[in-house]
Amino acid sequence: MYGGDEVSAIVIDLGSHTCKAGYAGEDAPKAVFPSVVGSIDQMDIDDSANNEKTSSVDSKNNIKDSEKGKGKHKLYVGSQAVGFRRDHMEVLSPIKDGVVVDWDIVDSIWDHALRECLLIDPKEHPMLLAEPSSNTQQQRERTAELMFEKYNVPALFLAKNAVLTSFASGRPTSLVVDSGGGSTTVAPVHDGYVLQKAVSSSPIGGEFLTDCLMKSLESKGITIKPRYSFKRKEIRPSEFQIVDLDFPNTTESYRLYSQRVIASDIKECVCRAPDTPYDETAYSNIPMTPYELPDGQTIEIGADRFKIPDILFNPSLAQTIPGMENFAEIAPNVRGLPQMVIESINRCDVDIRRELFSSILLAGGTASMQQLKERLEKDLLEESPQAARVKVLASGNSTERRFSVWIGGSILASLGSFQQMWFSKSEYEEHGASYVQRKCP
Repeated sequence: MYGGDEVSAIVIDLGSHTCKAGYAGEDAPKAVFPSVVGSIDQMDIDDSANNEKTSSVDSKNNIKDSEKGKGKHKLYVGSQAVGFRRDHMEVLSPIKDGVVVDWDIVDSIWDHALRECLLIDPKEHPMLLAEPSSNTQQQRERTAELMFEKYNVPALFLAKNAVLTSFASGRPTSLVVDSGGGSTTVAPVHDGYVLQKAVSSSPIGGEFLTDCLMKSLESKGITIKPRYSFKRKEIRPSEFQIVDLDFPNTTESYRLYSQRVIASDIKECVCRAPDTPYDETAYSNIPMTPYELPDGQTIEIGADRFKIPDILFNPSLAQTIPGMENFAEIAPNVRGLPQMVIESINRCDVDIRRELFSSILLAGGTASMQQLKERLEKDLLEESPQAARVKVLASGNSTERRFSVWIGGSILASLGSFQQMWFSKSEYEEHGASYVQRKCP
């Protein structure tokens, strides 16, 4: 048992776009940084030339070496370290389709969150980790092994994202629509358990929408200059000239990452879900919204403000964007949000369907888009059975929507009644990693 107020648990939610970490019982995560890392393969570079440079950078940034078969990789974690352009630096993500594919990167992200951001010793704090509803047994055991063997944590608990979102809004039963960076998942939660058979997911998340926006802007002849590729030079007071800089050794993945950061800001600033399904003719003469890019040029965004968010409701719209035509081959049977919700509810028992219809929770960064809640509610009212009372709930505060999984974890780990649920180190030593299935359903 880990009762008592002295030891506070740590809650970590590693999403496909951002990693959130902080202390249980607080109302927002202390550390929020991108869950991608910059990686430099040491074979590419002759170390001698680099020694003088890196020694000065090492002190500022969190840098790890991980041994790989073909040589050393230097990993740069955290928004500052990734935001700094380096020659030959690739941007890698440890998560693909919601599943961890590279544990070395996950390890360096956890390490950065615990030691650099929260400045704690993991040996002294129990850890509550959020995991996707579709996590496999193998993934969970691997997580437990890493946490107990490498970090020596005293206790661990793995909780499903959807369950935590449910707790954050104070409901034991709800339908959680979690739209994050990498994907959108609809999961019914009943009495604090995810109904696995009814979970449905789609690959359309915030990053996909950002890609669509970038392609659409490119087709109109607008190129987004990454921040590192120019510098501003003052000619007269408050008048600037842009000087292009040339970095031949910048990798393609880093260039894309830098453009994406800007494109996703455009998306968050100007996009909003349209009230009715998007129609090319109706939106063709809509007033333009200006947006100033970092290099000083102002672009005008018209129909795209509504077209991009509408892809969530009608995925086939993506094929009308130049450069995204092959989307249908990658994901032929992707469904829109309302269809996913109804399909998911229909796979549940008849007696809980009414309750699920009346408590649909929106969570995740993409779900905090303007007008999304109203549009989803409107579409569901049209498609759902007559008897159902449809209610889509979303916290008015967009911070709460973005961090709802983390907040749910924070509430759960600070409850007194939860303290006997931890999977402790002694149990791990006695029963092994597979025991995590019994302790964390």
